[in-house]
Amino acid sequence: MGTLRNSVHLIGRPGMDPEVKTFGEGKKVARFSFATNERHYNDQMEVVEETEWHNIVSFGRTAERAEKIIRKGRLTAIEGKIQTRQYEDNNGNKRYFTEIVMDEFMLIERMSIEEDKTDKE
Repeated sequence: MGTLRNSVHLIGRPGMDPEVKTFGEGKKVARFSFATNERHYNDQMEVVEETEWHNIVSFGRTAERAEKIIRKGRLTAIEGKIQTRQYEDNNGNKRYFTEIVMDEFMLIERMSIEEDKTDKE
């Protein structure tokens, strides 16, 4: 049960194709935004949809796979952990940035034949 302490599972849609950078000796990092939606009823019994945006980052082989497979708008399941980083801005103020470090992902929405051909080119 120790692995459940910092575990995140999300189903949603990337807001953009992953931005991939190479550093060091060919190591890769991929970053993208990810939207999850929730629906509920308000006091007037109207359906309200709320969107939450998440910052996703992945490294190594997961980043390489994300670069090839993840595309904006495709329904995707993500598994990872929450990480908060601290940095100092230009004015010397401490700032915090929270992101999901993605370990695994799976496309839920299949690609059309045309998309698959385009992705291979």
